[in-house]
Amino acid sequence: MKNMAHSNEVLALKNEAEGPIPTAWRETLSAIVEGFVAGDYRLERGVANVAPVSAETASHIREYFHDYGATLVALPDATWGPSVCIWYGDHWDALVDLRTQEEGHSDLVLHVRVIEAKPGFLIQIHLVYVP
Repeated sequence: MKNMAHSNEVLALKNEAEGPIPTAWRETLSAIVEGFVAGDYRLERGVANVAPVSAETASHIREYFHDYGATLVALPDATWGPSVCIWYGDHWDALVDLRTQEEGHSDLVLHVRVIEAKPGFLIQIHLVYVP
């Protein structure tokens, strides 16, 4: 049966309980973090399904990484275990745990809003911070 979803696929559920990050968003979220690793906080190189990042938001993210004092690294598969999202009636808020060279699993999270779009979804970057 070719059209059956993989048994380990995580779907975007519209319930008001915290849940795992949907599989469909993970590649895009990883690309966002790879942009940040490269110092491209406005994602000027472009990432599909991601809204433009304002200069103000990019500046806040750059400053937060600088103040945190550790080197951001790309997201490993282990990221998805502790990362979560929740439905808020017209969008999901997602918190993606970030990793650093010095610490491995860090205290930092990437906070995004995910909106349904045709086709798929649109991610709006909110901030990077320590909750």
